[in-house]
Parts: sequence; C-alpha cells; structure tokens
Amino acid sequence: FPWQVAQERRIFATHNVPVDLRWFDGYLESINALTAGQIDANSQTLGDTVSSVSGGADQVIVLVNDNSTGNDKVIVREGINSVADLRGKQVAAEEGTVDHFLLLLGLERAGLSAQDIQFVPLETGRAAAAFVAGQVDAVAVFAPFTTQALKRPGSRELFSSADFPGAISDHLVFTRQYIEQHPDRVQAVVDAWFSTLDYIQNNREEAYAIMAKRAGVSIDEYREYAEGTKLFTIEENLQAFQPGNDMTSLYFAAEQISQFLTATGLAASTPDTRRLFDDRFVKAHAAQMR
Repeated sequence: FPWQVAQERRIFATHNVPVDLRWFDGYLESINALTAGQIDANSQTLGDTVSSVSGGADQVIVLVNDNSTGNDKVIVREGINSVADLRGKQVAAEEGTVDHFLLLLGLERAGLSAQDIQFVPLETGRAAAAFVAGQVDAVAVFAPFTTQALKRPGSRELFSSADFPGAISDHLVFTRQYIEQHPDRVQAVVDAWFSTLDYIQNNREEAYAIMAKRAGVSIDEYREYAEGTKLFTIEENLQAFQPGNDMTSLYFAAEQISQFLTATGLAASTPDTRRLFDDRFVKAHAAQMR
C-alpha cells in the first residue's frame, strides 16, 4: 500500500522513473503475472519468490519492504481453541502462497501435517468470504481480508505471523532481464521507496488516508495493520542482505523456506537461491544518503 503513496504524492516522478502500478484482486495472479513476464516487478514474499524460482522463474529480490508481524493470520470459528482442534476441520487458504505457508508452519509446530486437515484451496478474498458464510471452519488470510474474516460472530485469531518472526518478509522483486536492461530504473524505484517511507513518517495522517482508501478500509483499521507490519529501514535492509545463521538473514531464511516448501510438497524441487538476492541498489542508496 505505500506504493500508492508514492504514486499519489508524485514521488516516482520526483525520481524521474516511469511506474505503472497494477493492482491485482488475487495475490497469486500478481505472482503468475511476474513469472509470465507480463509485469516487470512485483511486491511478494520471500517464500512465494522461492517457490516461483523452484518452478523455473528467474527473479531477483532487490529490497526488503517489510516483515509481517501479525498481519497474516489463521482465524477460526467458535469452538476451535487450539491448533490440535484443527484436526479434521475444513481450512481455506490460497494454495501455494504465503498464508498457506503460515498455516503449514502452525500445523508443524503443533505436530500436525497437511493431511490432518481438510484443506480448501480458495483465492484469498473468496477464502475470507467462505469463512464468514460458515462454509469452512478456519481460514488463513492477510490484511485487509483478516478484518473481513473476523466479522464472523465468535471467530478469533488462532495464530499469526507474529508467532513466526522473520518467516514472512515482503520484497520488491524484479525479473533478472529487467534488472540487466534497466539498472538505473531499478535504482530509482528503490530510491523512491525510501523517499516514500520518509514521507509517511513525516505526513502520517495523510499517508494513512491514502493507504486506507487503497485498501478499502477505514483509517482506524489501517492503523491496526500498521502495527502488524515492520517496515524496514535502509540499515535493516543492509543487515538483511548479509549471510547469517537465523531468520534475520535473507540467505538463511531462503534456505529454510526452500527446505520447508520441498518437504511439504509446495515446491517440486529445491531451488538454487544463491542468485536470488541483489543488494547493490540498497547499498547505493545507503551510500547516497551518507
């Protein structure tokens, strides 16, 4: 949603980069559009990018936008009080995407597997609607669909991305071909992102109004989403692109996610993640700021 601020406040224009924002009703549609070369870049999670690369896509992460710290949730109907209670229940999510991943993480931690539930694959918006209509027992969705799902009387959050720190990180992902052909434009978009974060920090109410409108929720509801998202500073970006031994390192996280996706059958083969990251653009921005 901060990209909408960049557009409306002419931040892209300030950085002399032509950007055409394309909004997708279904998150999976945006991932498929990038893989098919119908768009040049996408905002998508590390897990979904690893999954795309395992399928043969040539994509590169150039920026960490944020980490989900609660905006991705597994929401359950009244009467379900633990993850163990999901055994045999109908649980909806968009198959193969971030919230399906979150669901499987929660099941694994509780000693369950995907075979222990009745999984119902639905596009995220339809999954939330099916849950509210009482057609499924639980749903895994991201904001703003979390707000919709919680409108079902008696429903509650069972667990969220806050319970799995670093597991869901959001990124700006370009095709490798576009980076090779237009590195200057990629740099300008990265620079525009950090200018947008500065604008949001200094004009919070106006920025929230823009983002809430884009999300189709009230400003107060959007404030709640902001608490469930940790936007990454330039310093945190530089750190994330370093090798490490925990989920704060993108290299470590990508390997862990790759193994998990393969083990659960969400990825057919283990992808090569060594060429997945390109930190030159955040490094150049940092040098420019200094």
